[in-house]
Amino acid sequence: MYEDLKEYLNWYDTRRDTKFAADAPVIGLVLQRSHLVTGDEGHYSGVVSELEAQGAKVVPVFAGGLDFSAPVKKFFYDPIYKSTNFVDCVISLTGFALVGGPARQDAPKAVDALKKLNVPYLVSLPLVFQTTEEWMASELGVHPVQVALQVALPELDGGIEPIVFAGRDSNTGKSHSLPDRIDVLCSRAIKWANLAKKKVAEKKVAITVFSFPPDKGNVGTAAYLNVFGSIYKVLQDLKAQGYTVDGVPEQEEDLIKLILNDQEARFNSADLNIAYKMNVDEYQKLCPYSGELEANWGKAPGKLNSQGQNLLIYGKQFGNVFIGVQPTFGYEGDPMALLFSRSASPHHGFAAYYTFLESIFKADAVLHFGTHGSLEFMPGKQVGMSDLCFPDSLIGTIPNIYYYAANNPSEATIAKRRSYANTISYLTPPAENAGLYKGLKELKELIASYQTLRESGRGPAICNTIIETARQCNLDKDIKLPEGDAKDLDLAQRDSLVGQAYSRLMEIESRLLPCGLHVVGSPPTAMEAIATLVNIAEIDRPEGDPPVKGLPGILARSINRNMEEIYLNNNRGVLQDVELNQRMTEVCRQSVRAFVEDRTDKDGRVSIKALNKFAQMTGFGAQEPWVNVIKDTEFKKANKDELRSLFGYLEFCLTQIVKDNELGALEQALKGGYVEPGPGGDPIRNPSVLPTGKNIHALDPQSIPTQAALKSARVVVERLLERQKLDNGNAWPETIAVVLWGTDNIKTYGESLAQVMCMVGIKPVPDALGRVNKLEVIPLEELGRPRVDVVVNCSGVFRDLFVNQMNLLDRAVKMAAELDEPDDMNFVRKHARQQAEEMGISMRQAATRIFSNASGSYSSNVNLAVENSSWSDEQQLQEMYLSRKSFAFNSDRPGAGGEEQREVFESALKSVDATFQNLDSSEISLTDVSHYFDSDPTKLVSGLRTDGKLPSSYIADTTTANAQVRSLGETVRLDARTKLLNPKWYEGMLNSGYEGVREIQKRLTNTVGWSATSGQVDNWVYDEANTTFIDDDDMQKRLMDMNPNSFRKLVATFLEANGRGYWEATPDQIDRLRQLYMDVEDKIEGVD
Repeated sequence: MYEDLKEYLNWYDTRRDTKFAADAPVIGLVLQRSHLVTGDEGHYSGVVSELEAQGAKVVPVFAGGLDFSAPVKKFFYDPIYKSTNFVDCVISLTGFALVGGPARQDAPKAVDALKKLNVPYLVSLPLVFQTTEEWMASELGVHPVQVALQVALPELDGGIEPIVFAGRDSNTGKSHSLPDRIDVLCSRAIKWANLAKKKVAEKKVAITVFSFPPDKGNVGTAAYLNVFGSIYKVLQDLKAQGYTVDGVPEQEEDLIKLILNDQEARFNSADLNIAYKMNVDEYQKLCPYSGELEANWGKAPGKLNSQGQNLLIYGKQFGNVFIGVQPTFGYEGDPMALLFSRSASPHHGFAAYYTFLESIFKADAVLHFGTHGSLEFMPGKQVGMSDLCFPDSLIGTIPNIYYYAANNPSEATIAKRRSYANTISYLTPPAENAGLYKGLKELKELIASYQTLRESGRGPAICNTIIETARQCNLDKDIKLPEGDAKDLDLAQRDSLVGQAYSRLMEIESRLLPCGLHVVGSPPTAMEAIATLVNIAEIDRPEGDPPVKGLPGILARSINRNMEEIYLNNNRGVLQDVELNQRMTEVCRQSVRAFVEDRTDKDGRVSIKALNKFAQMTGFGAQEPWVNVIKDTEFKKANKDELRSLFGYLEFCLTQIVKDNELGALEQALKGGYVEPGPGGDPIRNPSVLPTGKNIHALDPQSIPTQAALKSARVVVERLLERQKLDNGNAWPETIAVVLWGTDNIKTYGESLAQVMCMVGIKPVPDALGRVNKLEVIPLEELGRPRVDVVVNCSGVFRDLFVNQMNLLDRAVKMAAELDEPDDMNFVRKHARQQAEEMGISMRQAATRIFSNASGSYSSNVNLAVENSSWSDEQQLQEMYLSRKSFAFNSDRPGAGGEEQREVFESALKSVDATFQNLDSSEISLTDVSHYFDSDPTKLVSGLRTDGKLPSSYIADTTTANAQVRSLGETVRLDARTKLLNPKWYEGMLNSGYEGVREIQKRLTNTVGWSATSGQVDNWVYDEANTTFIDDDDMQKRLMDMNPNSFRKLVATFLEANGRGYWEATPDQIDRLRQLYMDVEDKIEGVD
């Protein structure tokens, strides 16, 4: 042992047993003292030996306690130039957080130490709760408890690459090296270290874009991102730093053409630009696992990314930067393959692409561009992969940098753990209120007239016009419109009717929607941030320091009203409170706008001078514009201290929103630096997500659900049960089918997880360290209703991130089933007993209710079938769902992973009265992504129920402070009105050109998905979409010119919706669509 680095180097550099190159990378190793003092350090020796064998120097350190930041500061800096790092990369072999270990982690202290050191920080782990044989046999990979302690917690420090480097002997319990895993770990660490050593002009970067579903119109698929606009900006930035970037065109539109071939080939070729042809011999020589793919795909080269003889790599090289197109899964167009319960291996073309990057192009780093690709979702263990896991094999030894949407921490975490990604968050586009248009705008003007003249003789006539206009706007499905004359209604009835219409209009108008697509490195202006700030201002934040009260509540209390009461009356259509809520909304918008305008310069950017002025503000003076706005309203008595705290918080949020480090973080990663970690999630709920350009982490999975999440969950469950009773003759639902999403539970700290607990009447309880691992029964007297049975469908991502919470849920359901309570007060017990008798199994087995995919598989594949039109009928989609989502989690065998229990799954679904999902973010709604309909079992349940009844379907909307439960049909209509049919939304998308057309087409495809799984899409939605995008000749031409392939898919989707019976189109509409399809085919094929 050595007391300082200088002394250590005096010995190390004079060793005779090995020699190192002058510029050899230096790797710092963090070790655990207990292994050293007990002699159980063979696995450490294995890492040291392999690093040195690969030409790296090693500086191993340990700490007396669990604060490893001290030896990092003492030994990893240059002994002469004290502020300069001596090591080029750090690997922690402890598996613990850098400071505090598994019990009392201090992430801020760790991040501070690692930021100063500024080198990549890898956290590898030894097996603790499993033997080597158990880990190898496990589909889960690392034991769930170890994932929580030794993967999730180090990620909060910015740790990446959770590679298992050591096994555990089944006889002695001692650790031992896993040579193949150590080889991968060391190779990858040295590659990261070399990024700091290699000259910028010589570094090779492979930018990887996605194309999903596979189609030429979909190249550059990524959530919320203008991919080619962003790549163009990245290329400019790389060139300015000295990277060798050649042949980049002057405009980003020309960059798209080069990837898709030249302008003519864009229309004449079915293929993309071919960057490289790899013959089979070369492929098999360079890809050691190619033989493992033959079981699914036959001999190479296969039919995908191949012309029959060679494997084709699509892309284009620009000097030392290669822009390539990642192949897709390959089976999305094969309905039989989609029925398999487990996902297939990557195909030969997929393997050839990553083989090309590593062995032929010889990339120093790969940059995956946007959310998200297929690499991280390939089959293999969930966490802690072996050499048999495909994500590990595919990424090989290339450092993986991944631009990921800041609001998607769950899938970003999958990318970190399964493809060893160093993620960099990017912002979603600036949000705007949806506004009103066409008939909806006219309806608002009529309501304004009614409010003025409601008690006059003109009141009934205006009400009649409101009723007729509401019908023309298809609002008759959302509110009950009378058939007779409004003069037959009394004033209270007219007010109620107008109040309901007004409430629906304001719901549409105030809906937040992302406008356009984000360009990396282009933060919003302060003015573009106003709508986001208004929504941030709505929320109470009792956990803040100091606590912050939401602006609507502050205004309500100033007139002696309760905001929750106003929200409830607004939702019921009580006209006076709908008007009051609208006045409050306007005051919120005006005051925030005045606040922002006072802090911006003439270009709409935040002014440093204005920020300093606010920082010096000590009083609540009339000089503040936002004060003047409120003073001139009925809310002038608003609490000054609460307002000061709120606007001080908004000041912080404004500065965070307009900051930008997306390009800076990429620069940092490519030069072998440390990318600062930060939470992912919804910037409105959690502004600490900002600024973007952070290495996204999730949260401590054992900390949810929080007490705040439990409180919110109770409100939603109460409203859900009330709505279900209202729609079903005052009867309690006996079973509710619930979907749990990974990202939603991260954003809300476990609200939907808590909802399931509330339904069955079990309360989760944290221990002294805040870890939620205990359960208490809520007595029926306190619950005040029956315990509602559940069937829980966990997404594959939720399963990967929250295995311990699945354990908690299974325990909760079985605890409820085993209570000695009457059947009419405990539906969990009632159904479990019936199932146990019918199936001849124990009641505990029959109470299995927590389901997901098989380990290493994701989604029901219904989304892939719909997106690729590769399904014959709805029964086939339902079979996909049943075969892929019927893997049960059993808390009695927590390390076993999902076990197929299809019979129990189907039996449980037969009693479902309602299906239920959550929307928690304004950025993602039902038709924005395919995941939501992919997990919807509405029609499936109808087919399984003995009475054939279609269950009710509900969506909880907690995107604003006014949490609501709507029917699925209501939510689909709201989504269509605010996005697909809204000029503000589709014009914002078309401003992004090629990629905007794809976004429009995607929304229509996802709408068809909802028709297929639920039948809850009204005919008028397709009619209005057809009028907007097909009947308008100018719009047609714009779509065709910008992206002919996506426009062809749009036309085909309309025809498919009609062919499958989801849209009753007129013969003229169908004839026009068929002719248009032939016209666009001719244009793509180059026929005049």
